[in-house]
Amino acid sequence: MHNTIAAMLLDRVGDHHLGLRIRERDWTWDEVVAESAARGALAQALRVDGPFHIGVLLDNVPDFVFWLGGAALVGATVVGINPTRGAAELTAEIRLADCQLIVTDTAGAARLSDLELGLAPERFLVVDAPDYPSRLDAHRAGPVLAPGVGADSLMLLLFTSGTTGASKAVICSQGRLARIAHTAAEKFGHVRDDVEYCCMPLFHGNAIMALWAPALSVGATVCLTPAFSASGFLADVRYFGATFFTYVGKALGYLMATPEQPDDADNPLVRGFGTEASPDDQDEFRRRFDAELFEGYGSSEGGGAVVLAPDMPPGALGRPAHAGVAIVDPETLTDCVPAVFDEHGRVANPDDAVGEIVDKFGTRTFEGYYRNDAANAERIRNGWYWTGDLGYLDEHGFIYFAGRRGDWIRVDGENTSALNIERVLRRHPEVVAAGVYAVPDPRSGDQVMAALEVSDPDGFDARAFADYLAGQEDLGAKAIPRFLRVSKNLPVTGSNKVLKRELQQQRWRTDEVVYRWAGRGAPRYRAMTDDDKLSLDTEFARYGRQRYL
Repeated sequence: MHNTIAAMLLDRVGDHHLGLRIRERDWTWDEVVAESAARGALAQALRVDGPFHIGVLLDNVPDFVFWLGGAALVGATVVGINPTRGAAELTAEIRLADCQLIVTDTAGAARLSDLELGLAPERFLVVDAPDYPSRLDAHRAGPVLAPGVGADSLMLLLFTSGTTGASKAVICSQGRLARIAHTAAEKFGHVRDDVEYCCMPLFHGNAIMALWAPALSVGATVCLTPAFSASGFLADVRYFGATFFTYVGKALGYLMATPEQPDDADNPLVRGFGTEASPDDQDEFRRRFDAELFEGYGSSEGGGAVVLAPDMPPGALGRPAHAGVAIVDPETLTDCVPAVFDEHGRVANPDDAVGEIVDKFGTRTFEGYYRNDAANAERIRNGWYWTGDLGYLDEHGFIYFAGRRGDWIRVDGENTSALNIERVLRRHPEVVAAGVYAVPDPRSGDQVMAALEVSDPDGFDARAFADYLAGQEDLGAKAIPRFLRVSKNLPVTGSNKVLKRELQQQRWRTDEVVYRWAGRGAPRYRAMTDDDKLSLDTEFARYGRQRYL
């Protein structure tokens, strides 16, 4: 087994098996290596003093894959730039990551042009610019491993958000990514004949760690679509002959909301891997598409805390991967007791059973956050790796996910900072105080809910407020609250902080007005009726997620 991504790539020289496909063109693995080498050589020619970090702001297009390979060969670091971030977040993340080059397209370049990134125009490589192909041609030669590239070479900076609200860049070396690739290939059965459909974004650990790297390790075929499309999913799977894909829970929910067709099962899929899909969505997918799903647990920071078990009950993640994985009370540092369930599958003893998922051996896999000692200290305490996720064990030792500690809100498989959203909300002249917190989604993961204290709740203009949120550059699309509770007086702690725990427990079950985001078109909120709230609660029962209520 190779211990670097670069070595895996060089092993594909002369390999004429299909390595990469889009609808318009195919590349063999040998051609993928050649394209990667040209980009790595171009990056070396443009290198300046400082960290050799290359920001990539692209959809799932071939150039993203080629730059991953090129960076590996020359010892550069790819910084995945999330296009859903607001302008302020983009600026902060690119500056934090010390990007000396940005690879993007015309649309991305236009978006970045007004940001204060500290980069001259020549530091931007625009992949659809007329001169881009000739610049690559000037650097085409046989692939060569740059001196000093090894397992410790920094390969990726993957952005997430934590309890402090500041963006954090997860460090991933070539050695760690290679280990993840080999482990995933063995665990989920990646083989050379696989055709792997990449519909999750390549700036995220899901696509790179669970699909691209394992496919590279076995020489399977990677197929790209620019972005996930529920309506286009099955057509792509059939076109490419895909046998494997990855997902996040919300994407699977969108897919299951498409009208069922009698020939849905007429497809080549064998299996998929993802996180946070509801048990009912998983079961429906298996029935409709006649393919297996492996529901996992992990993060960009560290993995391997849970192993799948064939006898695990619905909703369980699996079993702890080793003796070091435990559910711990963060105050007492003692292991929590097993959960007791009521007739709806809800935990009846949450105070005693729910704690933080901890890996007591996890310092072996967590490589830290880039330029963030405070966040590193928060992750590694008492010599243990603290995931920031809550969970519980049943009496048989199966592990369950129970949400996220503090101000982490998981939306569509990505972490969103409640503190950042609160700052935006409090800028509005009518908002006296604000609290932002996670509420469960009826299908998977979390949704963002905000409670606003205003002087005149009856005069609150929900449409104007929606327009305000849509115009805030430092508020990403996924950070816009899907629920707004409007109050005259929010509950507060003794230190006059909004008591979000109480609000989170009440969710939309309150006599105060709660607005829900309506539709994907023009931004607007609609006041929920009692029937709306009852209908929403019923959705949780329909998708087997009553325990989250």
